[in-house]
Amino acid sequence: MRYQFEDFLLDSDRREFARGLETIAIGPQVFDLLLHLVQNREHVVTKDNLIDVVWSGRIVSESTLTSHVNAVRKAIGDSGEEQRLVRTIARKGYRFVGDVREGVASERADAAAPDETGLPNSDRPSIAVLPFLNLSGDPAQDYFVDGVVDDIISALSRMRWLFVIARNSSFTYKGRHVDVRQVGRELGVRYVLEGSVRRSGNWSYPVSVDT
Repeated sequence: MRYQFEDFLLDSDRREFARGLETIAIGPQVFDLLLHLVQNREHVVTKDNLIDVVWSGRIVSESTLTSHVNAVRKAIGDSGEEQRLVRTIARKGYRFVGDVREGVASERADAAAPDETGLPNSDRPSIAVLPFLNLSGDPAQDYFVDGVVDDIISALSRMRWLFVIARNSSFTYKGRHVDVRQVGRELGVRYVLEGSVRRSGNWSYPVSVDT
């Protein structure tokens, strides 16, 4: 299962945490703590419950738990003062208060809760940018074409209102003949961008871009 909030993606199956194109390295216990808070966001999670889940009931100090909560907040751009996403409930525990969208893991072919149009239900626009075709006739230019796509993904990821599938997921379709409707269902996005690039001399230009 993957959980999307703001421009973050938390993938429980792959145990990956990313913001846009950037994978965020966090320790396994910090990952487990964040995941448990997100999965149980409908209620307050007690400190004892966190210890049971993250540390398998081992005795840990209050400062250890606090330091891991702080690490979670740092990873998601939050703080103890702001508490934008992880809120401390006095004498109770913690609660994740961000708006979360759930979806199937990207490597699975299952569709994410389609509506009557066959597209996933979402109030937030979502898009996957597929690898562009290299029409230069020179395989050595693949790196350049991939760089163009990377720049597009990076630019789109800066739009906080738009959810953009990470490069690692969209590039699994490189070199494959795909049906964009199927790709949209597999990745759980409403829009799919594909195109091609030709480089000639010192100039390059897109030949086509389709959504």
